[in-house]
This record gives sequence, structure tokens and C-alpha cells, in this order.
Amino acid sequence: MAEPSTRTVERALQLLGSVCDAGFLTLADAARGTDLSASTALRLLRTLESTGYVRKDEDGAYRPGLRIVQLGAQALSHESIISLATPALERIVDATGESAYVIVRAHHGPGGDQGLYLAMREGTHSVRHASWVGRTVPLEGSAAGVVLTGEIPAPGYVVVDRGVEADVTAISAPVSVQTHAADGTVTGTRVIAALSVVAPSYRMNPEKIAAIGEQVTAEARNVLTAYPQENQP
Repeated sequence: MAEPSTRTVERALQLLGSVCDAGFLTLADAARGTDLSASTALRLLRTLESTGYVRKDEDGAYRPGLRIVQLGAQALSHESIISLATPALERIVDATGESAYVIVRAHHGPGGDQGLYLAMREGTHSVRHASWVGRTVPLEGSAAGVVLTGEIPAPGYVVVDRGVEADVTAISAPVSVQTHAADGTVTGTRVIAALSVVAPSYRMNPEKIAAIGEQVTAEARNVLTAYPQENQP
């Protein structure tokens, strides 16, 4: 009696994992990627959608839902990204005097896809960016948002001046993990978070922005180096 229920849970988790790995999937792609019939995949996806684990966008594709993002953020807060990024944030603040953040991709809200400020180290200047931990902002128009959507220019970091806030400059770089095929072959990379410096624009100039950008990029690349690959988020 327990086997059918166990199999259903296994299939649902496979579907959920496929959606999370890809970022978004059509019903056909989700079914094909998990070797399920379209009708079975649709039934399971509807259940996942009704419980908030996936959401269906206007184009009919399925994306990770708010509930899975919340669970992921809770797991991150207790485990990897915050603890692993803390030394990097501290080094950035020590070198620049500016506030530094870890931002992850969050839920789809009224303003579009969102970024969640997960952790920060406050700057040392008397005028500095106050904590936004726990706040969400639209990905569109923010430096972290550009990074989290994978649109990273050649220097490895993104600069947005007066984007989310007036008179504030943000400089962000990606924290990425390798993605693998079923046989373990590396297939690419996936951005899981952004490291950002947020500072008053009046303190910024091209030379300072370049120096901060290089440091943030270097720190972001090293966040996961001490973390075993199989345990990466």
C-alpha cells in the first residue's frame, strides 16, 4: 500500500528538482526530463503549484514557487551561503569601508522577480548604507538583479548607479556553482547568489568603482572554494 504513495512523492520531487535546476520548464520539457507522461507530470505540477512549490507564469512555464524559495532561504540562513560568505563580506568592508551584502533570488511578486537581501556587514563610514536584510527588491534595475539573472559583463561585475535608491551606487558579482549531467559531467555554471557593495554615489568615481568591482568579483569567486562540491547549494 505504501509503495504507490512513495513513488508519487519520488516523482513529485524529481519534477520539483527539474524545475529548480532549470529555473523554468514547460510541461513538455518537465515530462521529458523526468520520463513521465504529460498527464502525470501535469497532475503532479498542479499539486506542487497548489502548495506553492512551483508557480505557472503567463507563458505557461513552471518556475520555483514562493514556498520553495522560503525553504531555501531558511536552509541558507542556517547553513552555507551566509556562513561561507561572512569572511568575504568582512574583507570587503575592511578594504572599502562600504556596506556589503549577500543577495539571493526570491519570489515572483507584483513588481516582477525579486532579490532577497539575506545577510550584510555594515560599512564603517559615518554615512553608510543601512541594513536591508530581509527586504526584497525587483531584479530589474538593480545590480544584484542583473547578476542573479546571469547577465554578467566581461569584467565579472555589474554597476548600477541610482537604481533601487537615489544617490546610491551598487556593485555586484556572482557566486556560482557548477552544474552537472546525470553522469557527473560538468555542463556549465549557475548563479546562486550575488555579493554586493552598496555605497553613497558621491563617494564613487571610476577608479574606486573598478577597484571595488575587482575585489567583490574575486571574493565572490572564492566563496565556495572550501565547500565540498556535492554539498553546494
